[in-house]
Amino acid sequence: MKKIMMVLTLSLVFILAACSGGNSNPVDGSQNKETEKTGSEKSSEKQLVTFWHSMGGAGQDALNSIVEDFNKSQDNIQVNAEYQGTYDESLTKFNAVAGTDSAPTMIQTFEIGTKSMINSGNIIPIQEFVDADGYEMSGLEKNIINYYSLDGKFYSMPFNSSTPVMYYNKDAFKAAGLDPENPPATYEEVEEASKKIVAAHSDMKGFALQAYGWLWEQLLANQGALLLNNDNGRSKTPTEIGWTEEEGKSILNWVKHMVDDGTFANYGTNGDNMVAGFLAGDVSMFLQSSASARDVIDNAPFEVGIAFLPHPENKERQGVVIGGASLWMIDGKPEEETKAAWEFMKYLQTPEVQGKWHVGTGYFAINPAAYDEQVVKEAWAEKPQLQVTVEQLQSTKPSFATQGALMDMLPEGRKITEAALESVYNGGDVDEAHQNAVKQFNEAIKKANKARGE
Repeated sequence: MKKIMMVLTLSLVFILAACSGGNSNPVDGSQNKETEKTGSEKSSEKQLVTFWHSMGGAGQDALNSIVEDFNKSQDNIQVNAEYQGTYDESLTKFNAVAGTDSAPTMIQTFEIGTKSMINSGNIIPIQEFVDADGYEMSGLEKNIINYYSLDGKFYSMPFNSSTPVMYYNKDAFKAAGLDPENPPATYEEVEEASKKIVAAHSDMKGFALQAYGWLWEQLLANQGALLLNNDNGRSKTPTEIGWTEEEGKSILNWVKHMVDDGTFANYGTNGDNMVAGFLAGDVSMFLQSSASARDVIDNAPFEVGIAFLPHPENKERQGVVIGGASLWMIDGKPEEETKAAWEFMKYLQTPEVQGKWHVGTGYFAINPAAYDEQVVKEAWAEKPQLQVTVEQLQSTKPSFATQGALMDMLPEGRKITEAALESVYNGGDVDEAHQNAVKQFNEAIKKANKARGE
């Protein structure tokens, strides 16, 4: 009887974990609020690897499956994947236990945490394992390498990578007389399409943009603008912002036009509500991570289109910056434990695993050889929208703008640009919002440099 009750209890735990919910900043769907451990109980015959992650929803399901496959594929290593909340929450927990026995073997951290992790002194650059093992990194996706390679050195292993795309309602486009196979490519075309959508659908807005600093960064990069000076912090430590007044205001004015026209749907910083509004037919277009592709396509009661990120018509499209996260090896662990974690990291990069990861989530395959896997070919045939996200990434023009910014104050910087966007959404003046953002961003840069004695 006790065994039966135990089985029933465990079954209930797994069912509840599978049904867990979301968060408002879905850069990559990392939106669960309950810690979950994946894998069987620790075996005394296996080397245990503790893997802290921030995957929720479809991402968590796909990751759990991959971890289980790895654990079953060999008899020497047991990976326990433990959900630690959002990236910010996970990083806070890690900083509290870094250097102690409670620290994980490896941790997933978002891309803008790169400098913070390097400066922490609590990590082992994976370049050490790459060199010792003769492991080849050059086969990874070019634009992903461009972000994570610092002076030819890898500090972390790229894992879940995404970029923003524009989602749109093809059925609503048809009803409004718009070509669903020719979505808007520029800010101006988005504005015009939004007017037609509202004219044809009295209960639907044209466009939504989550007040999210990551999207601000991407809209700058797509017009060739830098977020930070000194080559986005890649030639030396930044001292101020890198974008011009024209580049920054182009984003705010774009939104302001639609707010004034009554075609803009204001969801503030809440990405979950924005996606829900799209699925409910309340808005016809929105920008969000490509990692949301699978969830949005599968849950929409209409045909979903995915298009490249828009840009100002007077600027040539430059492309997008890699978002998402990478995997970090934590210092201070026994050598056998870190070696085991390295084996798991390598496993995650194989074409078979990356193919499964891509079709299960919408994240890019870090290893482009995965796109030749049968599972990917079948998924693209069924959901060609997934291929659009890859085409946008691979057509990105390499530059400091699209390589992305590096500095330890970027999480704070995102909050600053989010406040500027929200101000305009709520009727605020564009000039004032932009001036405040520039002032606060520069102050945050100076404060961070001073804290490091620079």
